[in-house]
Amino acid sequence: MLLQIPDILTADEIAQCRSVLEASPWVDGRVTAGDQAAGAKRNLQIPEESDTARELGTVVLRALARSPAFNSAALPLRVLPPMFNRYDHAMTYGYHVDNSIRTIPGTGGMRMRADVSTTIFLSDPEGYEGGELIVEDTYGTRSVKLPAGHAVVYPSSSLHQVSPVTRGSRWASFFFTQSMVRDDGLRAMLYDLDMAIIELRQELGDSHHAVLSLVNHYHNLLRRWAEV
Repeated sequence: MLLQIPDILTADEIAQCRSVLEASPWVDGRVTAGDQAAGAKRNLQIPEESDTARELGTVVLRALARSPAFNSAALPLRVLPPMFNRYDHAMTYGYHVDNSIRTIPGTGGMRMRADVSTTIFLSDPEGYEGGELIVEDTYGTRSVKLPAGHAVVYPSSSLHQVSPVTRGSRWASFFFTQSMVRDDGLRAMLYDLDMAIIELRQELGDSHHAVLSLVNHYHNLLRRWAEV
């Protein structure tokens, strides 16, 4: 499932991220890529364990906590601390798949499974050309380029790329989530059911028997499929 979520970050949070990032040193993005992906990767990143990454990572995690859409789609168990990258002129990241297992910084080697990948755009589309996130999913190839503060969530198992930037600079936050439900198809079913429940609650109210029945089914399916 590929899902676009508007306004994950507020205008003030975007401005804070941009201001801090503009004053921070960047390093070669290949430091966080696997052996195969490193050959296709040409971008810049903020060091994972830097003060900048920790400060802005807190901003992003706080935003995720208040987003019903993200939590419904990803069903997060663990979220890797958010990272930050930029693509200047001629930078790109060719087709690759994200590493399945990630080490969580600052935990002494604790690892997590990457089920869901998320990109939060920090540059508005008119500020650069190229730089689309292109994802191959079960419905074909999807091209994503969103306003600053908007997010795209998609399976970490997807083959994807960032197309070359031909003008300007593309800045973003990206991170990985271990979901309570590892199977993307099951997560998509739960998300669709959750959205239907929300719509019915608005139309029928929380005490309607049909609403209560669907909520019951949702939680029983989550109980059956979740790994915690």
